[in-house]
Amino acid sequence: MIINLKDIKPADAQNFLQHAIAPRPICFASTIDKEGNINLSPFSFFNLFSSNPPVVIFSPARRVRNNTTKHSLENVLQVPEVVINIVDYDMVQQTSLASCEFPKGINEFIKAGFTTQKATLVQPPMVKESKVKLECKVLEVKPLGTQGGAGNLIICEVLCMHIDESILDETGKIDQTKLHHVARLGGDWYAKIDETNLFKVAKPNTQLGIGVDALPKSIRQSKILTGNNLGQLANVHEMPFVDPAFNDDKLKNIIQYFSINPEDMDKELHRYAKELLDVGKVAEAWQVLLADY
Repeated sequence: MIINLKDIKPADAQNFLQHAIAPRPICFASTIDKEGNINLSPFSFFNLFSSNPPVVIFSPARRVRNNTTKHSLENVLQVPEVVINIVDYDMVQQTSLASCEFPKGINEFIKAGFTTQKATLVQPPMVKESKVKLECKVLEVKPLGTQGGAGNLIICEVLCMHIDESILDETGKIDQTKLHHVARLGGDWYAKIDETNLFKVAKPNTQLGIGVDALPKSIRQSKILTGNNLGQLANVHEMPFVDPAFNDDKLKNIIQYFSINPEDMDKELHRYAKELLDVGKVAEAWQVLLADY
């Protein structure tokens, strides 16, 4: 299916985009107007865009159905400050409740059952229940249009972070396994990030990976190894060599039982290499594959 977004209704375009571009982190923004009225609202058009200077951006879009604007946008135009409270699983239902379109002047902290906590550098209060809070000053508000669905980029500099010590590791850094982020998908769908769905991908460093094109043809064209597996193998900075000290009983058995049929042995070696790659054992997988050369 091919969709030209100009040919469909804005609500349908929004639906396709929000389901496809996901998961998205949630900016739970507390703002204040010049009369001192507090607003608390979540936005999933949000991310980190710079670390030096530390800049985050969120976008309260104009409502598609009636082209009205959000109280959060109106507030930062009056008082250019915001606290971004990071949402985790323990507070997701209350956060969703705060997204209700309560009338101007209604305090979502009270409606959603959150506790206000005084910020140190900005006027809007923090959400005490949030394990990470970002005090920010608004650098710029950039409208992207005037029609329903148009975003308004609120560009913020992070001045100060408040981090609950319960999510820190022994070095004082945030332990990713302890902060159970919640991310927004399409419709009513969300994602919970915890130990059951976290995994690591080795980053390319200053030494360049050899690339998939440099892999031996039999590996590159394998019917068993996936694209992810090839990416793992190609991330080494030089082609590995056979390690005489590599001792593996399963590899020995494969060579013993399939050596008379090179095609079958090749398949078994690739199957075993895939098992190793799927649990992150790249060096071992290379030794298995090199046994065929």
